[in-house]
This record gives sequence, C-alpha cells and structure tokens, in this order.
Amino acid sequence: MSRAKDEEVHLYDAAVVGAGPTGLAAALALNYVGADVVLIGPPPERRDTRSAALLAGSIDMLKAIGAWSRLAEHAAPLRAIRIVDASQSLLKGPDTTFEATELGLEAFGYNIPNTILVDTLYARAKEALSAVVATNVRNLAIGEQLATLELSEGSPVAARLVVGADGRQSLCREAAGISTSKWRYEQSALATDFCHVFPHDDISIELHREAGSVTTVPLPDPHASSLIWVGPTAEIATLMRQDAETFRESLQERLGGLLGRISETGARANFLIAGLTAATLATNRTALIGEAAHILPPIGAQGLNLGLRDAASLADCVAAALRRHDDPGSEEVLAAYRATRHLDVLTRTVGVDLLSRSLLSSFVPIQAARGLVLHGLNALPPLRRMVMRLGLTPPTELPSLMRPAVN
Repeated sequence: MSRAKDEEVHLYDAAVVGAGPTGLAAALALNYVGADVVLIGPPPERRDTRSAALLAGSIDMLKAIGAWSRLAEHAAPLRAIRIVDASQSLLKGPDTTFEATELGLEAFGYNIPNTILVDTLYARAKEALSAVVATNVRNLAIGEQLATLELSEGSPVAARLVVGADGRQSLCREAAGISTSKWRYEQSALATDFCHVFPHDDISIELHREAGSVTTVPLPDPHASSLIWVGPTAEIATLMRQDAETFRESLQERLGGLLGRISETGARANFLIAGLTAATLATNRTALIGEAAHILPPIGAQGLNLGLRDAASLADCVAAALRRHDDPGSEEVLAAYRATRHLDVLTRTVGVDLLSRSLLSSFVPIQAARGLVLHGLNALPPLRRMVMRLGLTPPTELPSLMRPAVN
C-alpha cells in the first residue's frame, strides 16, 4: 500500500474487509477478473476445529484462483451422504443414501479442515493481491465517489467498492446503513474431529433426532471424521464440560456404532445456532458476502458454499463494469449483484430454516411429512436425483468462476 508525496491515498477498485475463507476467496476472485484489490484483516489466530464441506462449484472456484493444487492433498472426497432418522417418532423415515455416481459425479465435493483452507488462501492472497493489510478496520466513511477505511494500524485505505466479509457483527454492514433480521433456534453446536475403527468410505452421515442432529464428515484419513453435534444449548454445554474419556463415551453412544469404536477425539469448540439475513446485499458502495449477508444453521453444507457463490457472483458483476471502464462501486454494479444473488440466497435461507425447524418439531403431522419425504426419496430415484441437484447447484446460473474449466 502506498501514499504519494502529496499525501494522496492510493485508490483501489475494491477493499475486501475480512480474512475468513469467504473474504479471502472474494479478494482472489476480484483479482482474477482484473480488479486492483486490497485485503484488510489479520489471519484468524484461533485454530478452527471445524471443516468445510465444499461442493463442486466451490472446488472449481478454488482451482481458478490458484489455491486447489495446495489443498487437494488435505481434502477428502464426499462420495455419498447417508441420512439416518434417529428420532423416536413412530412415523420416522428409512435410512436414505445419496450417491454422487447417481449424478455421474465422482464426488459431491470435498471436505477440508478450516484452518488449512484459511492458511492456504491467505498465503495465496499475499502472493497475488496488490496489498494485504493484516489489521482491522476501525472506521468506514462512505462518500459519493469512494469509501475511506481507517485502520487500527497504518495509513487509511480508499476504494470504490467495499466488500463486507467481516461476519455477523459486520462493521461494513453497519457503515452502509443495512439493517438485518435475526433469529435464534435455542440450539448450539459442538465441532470436533474423532478417530474410529470402521472406515468412513468417503460417506458423510447425518443422524437426525428430536432437538438436533449429528453430522460426521470424512477426513483424508479413512478412520477419521469431523463432527458437528447440534442440540439444545444446555446439552452442548454439558458435552463441552466433559473430560475427553466421558465425551468419547457420549459420542460413542450417540453414533450407535455406525463407525465402530471411537478411539480418540480432538479439541472441541461450540457456537450458537442462529439465523440472519441482511435487508439488502448491496448499497452505498458496499457489497455484503458470507455471514455479513446471511447466516444459516449448519445443515447440508450450504453456508460457506453460499458465501463463495456470493464472492464469485460479485466478481462477475465487477468484471462487467471493468470491461465497460465503469466504477466497480456504482449503483449499477450493486444492483446487478443484488439481482444475481436474490433467488439463491432466498431459497437457501428459507429451505434450511424450514428443514431446521422440522427437525425440532414434535408436531406429529410434520414428523409424518418428514418420514414420507424420506420414503419417497428412497422409492423414487428420479425424485432423489432432483433433490441432489437442488442441493448442489443454485436455482440460477452458476457464476463464471464456478463453472468447470473447458479443456
């Protein structure tokens, strides 16, 4: 980052605020389409116990921005997803397995530990971007022609477009005057990884029960998986307090032997389950992506993949503006981004919310409907394939960076 002798601040096409996976991917995507980009945000200090199940479009994006070659050795393929209704309902559904081969795919996507994903993207950003500033934004002033970002350390940054990738407490969202709708599910989630005797065979398992679910996702070691355990806040708090041996026994009981004896569990972390939607995705030279724009319960690997589609779609809109030699932060660009993302974000937000609430409900007709759906998916392969396609791809055209490269 540079300042001229007359103290004029360098003007970037875009300033991406937030160095989580979505912000890093957005900065690299904007750089890929020719924008002059500065990334602002320190790399996360806390080691993340979670992993990211990235669908095929997200993998294609990682390939395009030059990160996949470094991530591939740390990624486990997701060749099948098994749904187990572990509820006590008399009308519970059958076990249902979705296999990638039914859609002609080798895998639905790949599971990568979050820490490795972020570290790799951050290293790639430092190689590729005009500037990477490892500090936080203290204040953001948005004017008619540009936005000025005051930093905790160092000189101010000016940009035509601000990309808010700074999470659920987004300063960018607040500075742009964007309101939100928030809600709680009275649930928390526990994230960890564990070792098990039976191989996972590249199959992710979702056990649904009253008041929550447990999801195991394969890691590269065939005898290791990552875990998200969702349940009432009090239950998760109890699990977090347990010593390693007691927690291992609790997990062993909860999985019911599906992966055999559990030999070891890793560090645990917990977080509240909540929902959030921004009133608009873009205004006042600011475009929101990822959790600054929408927060979903951890069901069906939708959250991060949705955020990465935000990033790739924004790159398309900015690329079109740059080809026209237009302002990348103009209302025209922001309107195009809003229009491109509206249906995908709406359908994912509503769909995941309904599924989450259906899992919590003790209302017999809802339990019966859920069971009937699983029976239908088991009995009707065309319906099962349709549901799989809906889960993998948005209802609108994929952004350019998420389309498979043409050889």
